[in-house]
Amino acid sequence: MPGCFKKTLFALASLISFASFILIVVAMGTPKWITGKILCKTGADLVNATDPELVKFIGEIYYGLFRGGKIRQCGLGGRRSKFTIFPHMVKKLNTGLHVMIIMFLCVAIFFSLVSFGFCILNAIKVPYRAIKGPAGVCLWNFLAGGSVVLAVTSFMAAVKLHHLTERIANFREIFQFVILEEQFEDCFWLCVASATTHAVNLLLIAISGINFPKIKTKTEEANVTAEDIMY
Repeated sequence: MPGCFKKTLFALASLISFASFILIVVAMGTPKWITGKILCKTGADLVNATDPELVKFIGEIYYGLFRGGKIRQCGLGGRRSKFTIFPHMVKKLNTGLHVMIIMFLCVAIFFSLVSFGFCILNAIKVPYRAIKGPAGVCLWNFLAGGSVVLAVTSFMAAVKLHHLTERIANFREIFQFVILEEQFEDCFWLCVASATTHAVNLLLIAISGINFPKIKTKTEEANVTAEDIMY
């Protein structure tokens, strides 16, 4: 049986692994990874709009991995619309990269659950195989955290290098839209938090392997027999 200190650490690690699982699932299911402002360039050019008039041509956009929405402002009032990434829009994006992001997050979900199970196992008993022990828990957390980091990095690359927001904003549009600003929202940062939880777990597992010296109480020191003194 593991000691009380190790039990506490592995129990805490199991809760953190489950929290990571929840964070990723919530992030994947919500449509606000990115929010931004879009300018209807074609409409503004048609009326030769000046700076004060450009406000009438500035709309909004938001999206996640699977769906999103936007407000188009082309001089005649705002028009709200919603869209889904699959199955048609994804063909106009960097399809391989977008699917890869989702796959990385699915892998992270799997290893987060594996880490959760192995942490509970280590809190209950001492496994006889190394892969089921602290070394295995470290491996699962490393794989889960690494998968999230790859997903986050890939999404940032899609936004900044492959102009993901601009492609989504101009999908099946007659007018041309230009991105004025874009920013990462809470759902994106949930994935960053998930990667951080696995780093915390690695630290906890490392601490669990430290053998702290036992502190002898005065009662134990007083219980010294004559035979102990002879030896």
